[in-house]
Amino acid sequence: MEENIAPIDKIGPYIQAAYKRVEELSGIKFGEDYLWHINHPDLSDWVMNSEKPAIALCIFKEYYPERQVEFASDLQYALNFEGRDLDDDEAYKHLLEKYSINEEAFYSKLKSDEYKEQAYYEFSLCKQLQVTGFPAVLLQESDSKFHLLTRGFTPYEDLKERIDALIK
Repeated sequence: MEENIAPIDKIGPYIQAAYKRVEELSGIKFGEDYLWHINHPDLSDWVMNSEKPAIALCIFKEYYPERQVEFASDLQYALNFEGRDLDDDEAYKHLLEKYSINEEAFYSKLKSDEYKEQAYYEFSLCKQLQVTGFPAVLLQESDSKFHLLTRGFTPYEDLKERIDALIK
């Protein structure tokens, strides 16, 4: 899926303009290693590709389905604060240790068609649900009914109100 791949020199200028607003709204800070790539796209070899982290998340969900949000958060931290290239297999080693996942099994699955197909199914589902950017929060009511609760950064209190209102 070519739309999931973008050389840093193509998206770096957009991120340079947007990241400070994200910091302002959320209170988080992007890491120096990540910002180096954003601010030096002509020197960086990064290609932002969501395929490998999506496959990794599919594998992780098999091991710990109840902790998938935590793992997704760890992936975001690894990229946006630690400046790890999530297209590089080595970027996952520290998470395998943290979650006690066998390295050999993980890397075998990372290269398998089975998990790649799962990731592409999830890409297709996002497209079908008209998710065009992240973060986005949807609440699934049934197999065929989803509610879009937020698109873009939303303070926790606002999101909680929306969830509570929908549940009522």
